[in-house]
Amino acid sequence: MRWPRRPRRPRRSPAATRTPAGPAPSPSSRAPSSSSTSSNGRTRRARERAPVCPARPPAAARPSATASPVSPAPAPREPLTTAPPVKPRPTGLVIVVLAPHDPMSRGQLRRMAELARDQGHEVRWEEARGGPSAPVATIGGLAGPLRRAHRIVIGDPFSRYVQLLLTITRARELVVVDDGTATMEFVAQLARGESLVRWHRRGSRGARDLLFAPVSASARRMLTPNDRRSVEVFTSFTSLPVEPPPGVQVRANDFAWTRSAFGPPRISRGTDLVGTSLVETGVVDPGHYLGAVAELARAHGATRYFAHRRESADKLRRIADRTGLEVVRPELPLEIVARRGPVGRTVLSFPSTVVHTLPLALAGTGITVAVCDIDPVWLTEHASPRAGGFLSEVTDTARDVRRLPASPLSAS
Repeated sequence: MRWPRRPRRPRRSPAATRTPAGPAPSPSSRAPSSSSTSSNGRTRRARERAPVCPARPPAAARPSATASPVSPAPAPREPLTTAPPVKPRPTGLVIVVLAPHDPMSRGQLRRMAELARDQGHEVRWEEARGGPSAPVATIGGLAGPLRRAHRIVIGDPFSRYVQLLLTITRARELVVVDDGTATMEFVAQLARGESLVRWHRRGSRGARDLLFAPVSASARRMLTPNDRRSVEVFTSFTSLPVEPPPGVQVRANDFAWTRSAFGPPRISRGTDLVGTSLVETGVVDPGHYLGAVAELARAHGATRYFAHRRESADKLRRIADRTGLEVVRPELPLEIVARRGPVGRTVLSFPSTVVHTLPLALAGTGITVAVCDIDPVWLTEHASPRAGGFLSEVTDTARDVRRLPASPLSAS
């Protein structure tokens, strides 16, 4: 019995092999397979010779002429490769992300989770704040791993969630990784035996603080080293304002992995300005902050404003309208964005984490990092009495930065 012959496939021209608009194919789908066959040898050879054209983004993702001045950071050009993706070797490290509510913070954490998986780490994304039953489900799912772990690394010792999880673990090694300027306050409060409270919060305690006080006290005892448990602080703040408590080891983070994995960056002639969430935390008056940003941009010829992930959209629109700055909302931490480039030859900032981390991440590039002091008159009446002194410590302990005075800036 003879089967009917299959009809011949129509011949395709080389132009038909161009990648159509839409999502770009994966590297594995672009690579010619050694076991693949083709009914037309010339078509196949033309397809292999034809260049791979990057796909255009969908219409909804392309900026229009009336687009908002607030835009995400430019995405780096992905390399085109025909090699199949190599699965990284598992490292045995499990990273748990307690997902926040803030959309920008969630976005950055998603991108960082991708980088961590690319390094072979396992990432558990926990919607720990997703509803009334979420905390119970999260704690129940993490109780076993926390009890079995020999080493626990935490990123925010002031988080009540983290403090609650610390009461479960029996780890003999605890490591606190750099969580920005809060690391300075953490070491100071631990040395003084005080409750762990964020520096920008006022001293009055509400009912929830009183109910949580026993858990906070237990977490503080867990973060105090003894003969059964070691405590280490891994930080870029090598010039801490106080001596760490006896037994607490401080190890310097010099951003060696960041420098080796990204860059060197392309440096532009302009100046970039780094934003801060001091307005959102109630420390600095919005009017004074807007005036300072406008004066800095005018005096130093800044063209871009890298927004902090917690800055409000309304505030960023006001900055763009008044100053003409291009507002960029980075999808990754600024240290990685700056290493990828492009980045200005001068980077201006108010007292924040980046005045300590950017000089390390950008070491050897010739980029200047400058910090503008906060004038005490910019502080709100609701600011913590500790705020002014803390911001001064952030600036005073920064290395390899140029200081800019706050007095000449407009406060209107």
